[in-house]
Amino acid sequence: MALSLAIRGVGAGYGAVRALHGVSLDIAQGETVALLGTNGNGKSTLMKCVMGIVRPTSGSVVLEIDGTSHDLTRLSTEQIVNLGVAMVPEGRRLFPKLTVEENLLLGAFRPAARAALQRNLALAYEMFPALTERRRHAAGTLSGGQQQMLAIGRALMAQPRLLLLDEPSMGLAPRLVAEIFACVRSLRDAHTTILLVEQNARAALAIADRGYVLETGSIVLAGTGAELLADAGVRSAYLGL
Repeated sequence: MALSLAIRGVGAGYGAVRALHGVSLDIAQGETVALLGTNGNGKSTLMKCVMGIVRPTSGSVVLEIDGTSHDLTRLSTEQIVNLGVAMVPEGRRLFPKLTVEENLLLGAFRPAARAALQRNLALAYEMFPALTERRRHAAGTLSGGQQQMLAIGRALMAQPRLLLLDEPSMGLAPRLVAEIFACVRSLRDAHTTILLVEQNARAALAIADRGYVLETGSIVLAGTGAELLADAGVRSAYLGL
């Protein structure tokens, strides 16, 4: 299935506060694209624009699926999810009193995913074996790393054509960060189309096909993962080199 996302000249904000200024980027089928930037530079706002949670004040967000274009700025979040876009939000946003399995099942929201619910549930447990043994436990009792695995697993239950990952390594110990990025790498290798927002530039660019750097709401640099890792400005700002 052919898929692409084209973001063109997007501006957005919250009241009088402007968070994005003419942002443009592209994601092609099967690509992992990293979006880098420190806190407060508009990364999460751009993700919310794709999901229909924040409405751009200018520009366009167009998802093309098999030759049919969908203007996401005109669709509700539910309609966007039904097109096959899933997001793992910053902070995970789980239902702490529900069990691991109940949280996973809530991810199978869109009709296309419900038909393959049991198969997707088995795949989520296969990808995250630690969740299998905790499947009857409340999500709020999991460790930070396990909660992040659950948040990703819940998104995968939707059978996403486009997966948005917002700061998946935030607040995790280095060992758990490595586990989460191993999961993202396996999704990339399975040709999942991914937009990855991440402050851990080294880990993100190591698995990304391409990347963009967002500063004060504008794209200031773009290139392949390898090119950005080698860029002196990126190395100084994000890698401490």
